[in-house]
Amino acid sequence: MTTVSPTPPPAMRLRELVFGAACAAAVRAAARLGVADALGDAPATAEELATAVHTEARPLHRLLRALACYGIFEETEDGTFVHTEMSRLLRDDTPNSLRYISLWCTEPWTWEAWPRLDEAVRSGRSVFDDLYGKGFFDYLHQDAKDSAQVFNRAMTTSSRQSAEDVAELLDLTGTASVADIGGGQGHVLAGLLEKHPTLEGTLLDLPDVVANADPRLRDGGPLAARVRIVPGDCRQDIPVRADLYIIKNILEWDDESTRTTLRNVVEVAPPGARVVIIENLIDDSPSMKFTTAMDLLLLLNVGGAKHTKESLVSRMTEAGLIIRDILPVNAYLHAFDCTVPE
Repeated sequence: MTTVSPTPPPAMRLRELVFGAACAAAVRAAARLGVADALGDAPATAEELATAVHTEARPLHRLLRALACYGIFEETEDGTFVHTEMSRLLRDDTPNSLRYISLWCTEPWTWEAWPRLDEAVRSGRSVFDDLYGKGFFDYLHQDAKDSAQVFNRAMTTSSRQSAEDVAELLDLTGTASVADIGGGQGHVLAGLLEKHPTLEGTLLDLPDVVANADPRLRDGGPLAARVRIVPGDCRQDIPVRADLYIIKNILEWDDESTRTTLRNVVEVAPPGARVVIIENLIDDSPSMKFTTAMDLLLLLNVGGAKHTKESLVSRMTEAGLIIRDILPVNAYLHAFDCTVPE
């Protein structure tokens, strides 16, 4: 049975940390192999699981033993393995599954980028152009289409998990139209339209993204009659007028892209329109290890950053928005409820 020391001494802890890539790689391997899906409610041996996922038994046992050290799976006294709360999150059929988030954070390009973090810290910019000769999103969609699909699945999972919380939070009394800017596949928009039967909506995102919009929003879907799908880049132009603009988890690019997006919204929005900006805050999170890691990854791949409350307020004020309220959406997200000046 695997045991974990609750309070390792500093030297041991530092040794564990510098081998952090092994833990991330082990999670990725388990997610790609489908080990969590293969393990049901009954304990199973490494041999049984190896047969189910088509691997060799001995190395699979080594993988499971390593993961159990971190509370991902548990090895019992008789040598079988059982689920833990964390290992269940790697199952595809688990509500709020983190399988695709786990894959996204460990995609092949990440292993090329992380060793150059010192360069990004020195320069304050992304290392992607130097690594691949092009920007992150161009690389993703042109040269790493499998990774782009993982990204889309990860963002879909994340959006679905927060869409219900956003719909519950926002009071849309008197609102006739909503635009989801950079809204991905439109899960937040679909949630709002389902809750408010008279609301009309617009989804704007890159052409490849909106081509795979939530089926509820596409032709033949139950919400299609109340939706306009607009392919475009909010950093270039936002050809949408609405009573309410939703901007969720996209203001993490480089500063100029963030400023341009906010300016574009303010320029097109009718006077008095409402703008709700939803983001993770790096200075107000129950999971600082995760958010600070994502902050560094954003520096590496797009030269971006997670925001503090102060930095986000500064960008909004600079764009001319009037901040009316800041509300928690859930444990990880905050909503900045703003208006465009009259």
